[in-house]
This record gives sequence, structure tokens and C-alpha cells, in this order.
Amino acid sequence: MDDGVDRAQGRRSPPTERVVQVLDFLVSRKEHRFGLSELSRTLDISKPTCLGILTELVRGGYLVRDPVTKSYGLGPALIAAGRAAQQGFAAGPVARRHLAALSAEYQTTCTASAVVGDRITVLELTSPPGVRAAAKVGEMYPFAPPVGLMYVLWDGEDALQSWLRREPTLPVRLDRGRLRKVVEECSRTGYLVETLTPVGQRLHTLMAGVAAHDLPAELRDVLGEMVSSLGERVHLDAEHADPGAMHPVSLIAAPTYDAEGHQAMVLTLYVGAELASDDIARRGKALAAAADAITQEVGGRRPRRGGH
Repeated sequence: MDDGVDRAQGRRSPPTERVVQVLDFLVSRKEHRFGLSELSRTLDISKPTCLGILTELVRGGYLVRDPVTKSYGLGPALIAAGRAAQQGFAAGPVARRHLAALSAEYQTTCTASAVVGDRITVLELTSPPGVRAAAKVGEMYPFAPPVGLMYVLWDGEDALQSWLRREPTLPVRLDRGRLRKVVEECSRTGYLVETLTPVGQRLHTLMAGVAAHDLPAELRDVLGEMVSSLGERVHLDAEHADPGAMHPVSLIAAPTYDAEGHQAMVLTLYVGAELASDDIARRGKALAAAADAITQEVGGRRPRRGGH
């Protein structure tokens, strides 16, 4: 190799190192946001230099700036970068293989998604030829009530309560009795069945990429009147005793777990049709089995607290 190339590869770039330093710091503290002064002081970078770095990273989508608190956190552009890196690890190909099998069997879209930063993000998607995908990779939703219950449902009481304390994206009614029934049934079956009206489905689509503070207060109030109480959209077997009845189902979801027994991804099988109870259970069990297989193949484990 040419000596000039060797020297170039060994040459350090202080400006680039500072950018990496900022990203490394925020990635290692992904659940927190920091202001300019705190970042400048902690990383020992002058305020003007730090502001320049943050401004460019926000412009590129690698960071986001909260307009109210003026603090910085991880941004959506890191999702694409992370997904590209994910292809070299086991979780991506393993999840895609199981999702593809489910998509082929039920002729529908299947996804794997997770909470990344403060957003729910679609990480993987499979859809049979000729079937319009019900989502897209990289699509994001706010992780705050009323959106995101299935991402904490199987992760224990602390995770559930932490999610409930987040600032709601829309005004929401909390029926704790109903929510407890949802947790108990979904823990028993290992999957969640969600029903949505056409209006609710449209609202969910419109909320993609929207943060609570992006909506005017008046609009939030009006939309809030269209949103059911938490857990109300979940189909519960105990409430549908008639075996011959048909039930409108939007989607079915099941969790995978990491090595610590915490929820890692949520697998989703889209339905968008009326199903009999037996058919709902058959699809739910198939999805939960795929989630269990992914958990095992990537070295995860079910939680000891009585998950499915």
C-alpha cells in the first residue's frame, strides 16, 4: 500500500472527533436529552463549536431539538443508519425470515418495530407480491399515550407506569380496570388483538412522525375526543363468548425479548378484516410462536415475571 495512503489513514481529524464525541455521548444516554451548555461543559467543547455541531446534526436529522426545553436528543436519521448496520447482525435476517413466512401464509403485511429514542420505529417489513404494504420501514410514531401500549405491555409494571407518565400525544382517558384486564389476558395468550374503526385507523396513520408539541392545543382536544380510553381497542376473549360471531380486527401483535428478558421488538401481523374467534387465536398463536423463535435464535429469554 502507498505510504501516502498509510499516513492519510493514520491522520486524526479533531473536528470529526468532536462530532463523534457528541453522538457517542447521546447514544450512551439515549433516554435523556441535554442542553447546549451541559453538552459543552461535559464534553469540554466550546459553546460556539458545540452549537455548530448540534445545528448540523439536527439539520441532517441525526439529532432533534425540543423547541420547548431547547434540549437535544437522538434523531430519526440514525434509524436508517442503524437499520443498515443491523443487516450484519442476527436480529435483522432472523426477524425477516419469520415475518416473510407469516406474510406468505396469511397474505398480509408483517412488521417488526421497536422503541428507538422517543419514537416507535418500523425496523423490518415483509409483504407478499400484489399486497399493498400497511406500513413502511423507517416509519415512526410518538411513544406516548395513547400510542405505544404494546411496547410496554409485556415488560412489567415499571415499564407500563413509566409509559403512562409520559406526556400524552393526545388527551386520553385512563381506565385502570380495563387496562389491568388487557395486561392479564395478553400476558396469558402472548399476543394482543387490536380493533380499530376506519376513523381510528386514519388517525393512527396521520399521527406518524407527529410529536405532542407539534399539534395546536385546540386540534389536540378535538382529536382527543375521537380517541378511546387506553386498552379499549384491545379485543378480549372474555368479552366475546359467542364462538360464531365475527370480530373486526386491525392487527395482532406479539413481543420478542432480549437477553435480559425485556421486550426488544414487537411483531405485527396486519388483518384489517372480520375474523372468527378461532381464526383470531390461530393467527395470534402463529405470531407468538414466531416471536418466541426469534427470541431464542438471537439469545433472548422470556421474562420470569410470568410472561406468555
